[in-house]
Amino acid sequence: MEKRLTYNIQIERDEDGLYVVSVPALPGCLTQGRTFDEALKMAQDAIFEFISVLVDRGKRIPVEKSRISPFVVSI
Repeated sequence: MEKRLTYNIQIERDEDGLYVVSVPALPGCLTQGRTFDEALKMAQDAIFEFISVLVDRGKRIPVEKSRISPFVVSI
């Protein structure tokens, strides 16, 4: 059975102009992209892979406690 999960993300631009993405509900789940759109795509991939590792290891999958919006942007 497929389950849809939604996570808030935070996107910030670093000093080199890269968009850095973190997922507060998944500590350690980080990625980046050269463009905003690339960062969003990389975030989807990072969340999927992060959760896949948790499943493979038999770990609990954290669930987002609040739903602010599909993503949170800090620029």
